[in-house]
Amino acid sequence: MRAITNCSFLIHYRHPSAAAAFLRSLRHPLPLDAPSFFKVKALSTSASYSELDNARTGRSSSLTSHPPSSDFTQKIDVNPPKGTRDFPPEEMRMRTWLFQNFREVSQLFGFEEVDFPVLESEALFVRKAGEEIKDQLYCFEDRGNRRVALRPELTPSLARLVLQKGKSVSLPLKWFAIGQCWRYERMTRGRRREHYQWNMDIIGVPNVTAEAELISSIVTFFKRIGITASDVGFKVSSRKVLQEVLQRYSVPDSLFGRVCVTIDKLEKIPIDDIKNELRAAELSEQAVEELLQILTVKSLEELEEKLGTSFDTLTELKQLFSLAEKYGYSEWIQFDASIVRGLAYYTGIVFEGFDREGKLRAICGGGRYDRLLSTFGGEDVPACGFGFGDAVIIELLKDRGLLPELSPQVQNVVCSLGQDLQGAASLVAARLREKGQTVDLVLENKPLKWAFKRAARVNAQRLIIVGSSEWEKGMVGVKVLSSGEQYEIRIDELE
Repeated sequence: MRAITNCSFLIHYRHPSAAAAFLRSLRHPLPLDAPSFFKVKALSTSASYSELDNARTGRSSSLTSHPPSSDFTQKIDVNPPKGTRDFPPEEMRMRTWLFQNFREVSQLFGFEEVDFPVLESEALFVRKAGEEIKDQLYCFEDRGNRRVALRPELTPSLARLVLQKGKSVSLPLKWFAIGQCWRYERMTRGRRREHYQWNMDIIGVPNVTAEAELISSIVTFFKRIGITASDVGFKVSSRKVLQEVLQRYSVPDSLFGRVCVTIDKLEKIPIDDIKNELRAAELSEQAVEELLQILTVKSLEELEEKLGTSFDTLTELKQLFSLAEKYGYSEWIQFDASIVRGLAYYTGIVFEGFDREGKLRAICGGGRYDRLLSTFGGEDVPACGFGFGDAVIIELLKDRGLLPELSPQVQNVVCSLGQDLQGAASLVAARLREKGQTVDLVLENKPLKWAFKRAARVNAQRLIIVGSSEWEKGMVGVKVLSSGEQYEIRIDELE
């Protein structure tokens, strides 16, 4: 057996006697099958002193270090990171179906699709104190010493793109996006740390007609997938309702966003904690009590009694409910003063889609954000939009028994009856694909029984068999799986 003669090597100690064994190895040749309690890693005699020192200390001069070697292959956890998902074919079919409905509805309403980087500047999402989203960011410093974050939502990226385009685009803009978002938050049913979100936004329309159009698009989506007004509703309010109350008690505008973030927790934390947070925001006891009383209002008539007829926001809300009647979705919406949404950038009407059975968290939500662009250094432009996650709606469809059965679909399975006919089968598959037909080509020499099972598993319409006698005549065999009909046909006539 060959002995190790180069003394420039690294010993990983795993046993108290390893040092003694090392000394013995200097006097006696070390066999290749040496005891496993230490490992020897040979280094090139031309290695630099820094490389040798790195080897000795376990440090690396590169930005990333490799894991230590081991005598066995470590098994990895085959599950995705907590809060994330894999999408095997059956799940991917469901996602594709959902996204296709998002896209088709958006296009029905004349919206154009956009997208943005998943990785953005951290500053884009750090706006005002008190927002939960600041504590939920997946953020880090990149190799260029820049603070970046995985996007937790899409609206700030949209605002950035609008500012970037400037006057090169004409208003109004009607854009939609379907993108992956990341938030490190407590997981519940329908809430993950990674999700996909459908956004529709209208930029440049100051009137409540924009909100009415957006709600109409969501209702249209629900109807397409079988959800009715008895399953889902929309709670509608306006941030200006709270603003009116706070102004009466001389609460400074700088605290408005913080108060809204607190109110958004109403159904998530005890009412005493809500009161304590409001007092911490420097609201008087009287202001806290009146604010909480206003939040119990569930009709525009009652709101008018409390705030008076001169309240401008009341006119906007009445107009929205009037438009809902014209659109035909008035049974879907209701006024609820407690709806404020948790993001600080909302400025006017806000809305939330909810499960009427109360089993699930908010299905979707949105509103007006007329002053978002100025927080990024641009000129304010009237804007409104909504976000609609992919997780809660799937849970709702499960509860209602409305999830579609989406099996794999392929038009043809092409199979050869011999290894020497594999090229002929490839030719048939290629010709069918040129004609727009989907083809699952059997790539190995399989028996006909296997091919039939494969065709049934992928719900193929036809099984096309390339046999030697048929091929010699320039023909192939065809079996229509739905009817059992069988026939032979010339290759150039195969459609």
